[in-house]
Amino acid sequence: MIIKAIILGIIEGLTEFLPISSTGHLIIANKYLEFTGSFANAFAVVIQVGAIFSVLIYFKDKVFPKFDDRKSMKEYFSLWSKVAVGTVPAVILGLLFEDYIDEHFFNTTTVSIALILGALLLLYSESRLKREKITSERNITYRQAFLVGVAQCMALWPGMSRSASTIIGGLFLGFSRKVAAEFSFFLAIPTLIGAAVLKIFKMGFNFSPYEWLVLGVGTFVSFIVAYLVIAFFMNYIKRRKLSPFAYYRILLGILVLLLA
Repeated sequence: MIIKAIILGIIEGLTEFLPISSTGHLIIANKYLEFTGSFANAFAVVIQVGAIFSVLIYFKDKVFPKFDDRKSMKEYFSLWSKVAVGTVPAVILGLLFEDYIDEHFFNTTTVSIALILGALLLLYSESRLKREKITSERNITYRQAFLVGVAQCMALWPGMSRSASTIIGGLFLGFSRKVAAEFSFFLAIPTLIGAAVLKIFKMGFNFSPYEWLVLGVGTFVSFIVAYLVIAFFMNYIKRRKLSPFAYYRILLGILVLLLA
């Protein structure tokens, strides 16, 4: 199982912050690795914490800044209060529908459909970039933060992608690609940590020592890989379009549907 944890940790790290759905990829990989059941579902959620730690380190100057004056402190609290507002919709819907989603949406068919639909939305949102209005996090309003949070709720459907959903929401609201991606990363911190903690509490910390080891290995691997991916993606998104990720999603979705 350790080898599977390493493979899945790599997949999680590669896909968490790209708009291609980490959960969707893990569900597909779990099927072919014959790693299924309640522990496998918990594993897919918990190892996302490793990816979150990579965000904390990569954006450490914005997460743990050194305040030079009252203005920088005000900007900091403004940004993170907007992140908090953007987290609310997913928290509410996640608490209400988590069990239903786990039962009915964690399969390769629903993931494939979500991959394709999300790709089409991503392509359409890209076409709206000529209306770009928000080029800095400082210009994001609380209303816009909340609406991006509403868009993030699409990611409750495995395969839609939390990253893609929030970036799509940002692009529809006139965010630049860079701002949409960064705000997506910031939203991921409370959202994914909260989801992991909830999953662990719901299972009552009822993991064997070996299962804790498996979780630790997967989380560590996802942390290392995700850090490298963030560095790549932030450099990529400044100059290039997101359409290649959309085309990849469509191809993967079709392929998995055919195999299913």
